[in-house]
Amino acid sequence: MPLHFELVTPEKLLRSEEVHMVTVPGTEGDFAVLEGHAPFMSTIRDGQLLVQRTAGGAPEPIAIRGGFAEVSDKGLTVLAEHAD
Repeated sequence: MPLHFELVTPEKLLRSEEVHMVTVPGTEGDFAVLEGHAPFMSTIRDGQLLVQRTAGGAPEPIAIRGGFAEVSDKGLTVLAEHAD
């Protein structure tokens, strides 16, 4: 099953899609999220989200600054202060 991923900035919803895995630059270190991950919240540091659309697919980097990530039974939501 795919992971539902949303990337949100104060201005707008940038992404809402089904992906295989997302690697997030957490303040305590990078962490990867797959479908079925336990509920979790983390602040994020400036860095790159790595979005892997399919298993074995090349990750797509998205530069982000600040914010937090929430993993819930609905998927992963990244609320970033800024994203490119």
